[in-house]
Amino acid sequence: MTHLTNVSDTARWVAIYRAMETKRPDAIFRDPYAERLGGAHGQAIVDTMKSGRQLAWAMIVRTAVFDDVIRERVNSHGVDLVLNLAAGLDARPWRMTELPSTLRWVDVDLPDMLDYKLDMLKDEKTVCRYEAVRLDLTDKPKRQALFSQLGGQAKRVLVVTEGLLVYLTPDDVSALARDLHEARAFQWWLIDIISARLMKMIQRSWGKQLAAGNAPFRFAPESGTKFFEPSGWRELEYHSAMEAARRLDREMKGMWFWRLIGRLYSKKRQAEFSRMSGFPLLERI
Repeated sequence: MTHLTNVSDTARWVAIYRAMETKRPDAIFRDPYAERLGGAHGQAIVDTMKSGRQLAWAMIVRTAVFDDVIRERVNSHGVDLVLNLAAGLDARPWRMTELPSTLRWVDVDLPDMLDYKLDMLKDEKTVCRYEAVRLDLTDKPKRQALFSQLGGQAKRVLVVTEGLLVYLTPDDVSALARDLHEARAFQWWLIDIISARLMKMIQRSWGKQLAAGNAPFRFAPESGTKFFEPSGWRELEYHSAMEAARRLDREMKGMWFWRLIGRLYSKKRQAEFSRMSGFPLLERI
């Protein structure tokens, strides 16, 4: 049995992973709000997911890499607006104290999710200019109107979709990509992606629980980031989850064995292995 009931619940699940990392003396990031946001419901999800705690490394590494990319784009490339789609319980506008106060940050998510987050953080101050937009991203006309509005108000926008695309169909991802490309100020798009090979592995371990919780994984394109090129986006950077995990000392248990086996593979197969999961930064074409 799992306490996962819908896609929105995954935000509570991942918040508990951030709380777990925050409690470590050698934490690679600190999110003082994560435990509060994840709550008992989030903890129950982690406790009932198969290998729930052991697989925390992937979400923890993703958080750290996203932090780094956001920081670098804002500080070195003049991003004046971060647009966080399906923002969930992300608390970066509160916890990333190094963000400039002039930065505009817009969270977009369903009303219940944003209302819950803002209520939990009502006594906290953001470090930058923050706005919450309550919107169902599957409502295409309203989505397009929002992108057009924000695109006309900013010069260099970084779009962030953390933990979103994997729950969408390929057609839905393509449509979202095209809508984002329509706004010329949207310069970069930070995403996470898994390979078709990894999708099959996940289906064997978490597939039934995710499906039972109305949150099945759907998007794992065979073509990787090339999938986005017809919609106007190409890969600028690719941050391999496994390579980042090794660099950050957050590898999954037994990863040394898989690295050893990997040395027996061809260069092509090793490259495929390093791209089983990653965090690409896309740029508009």
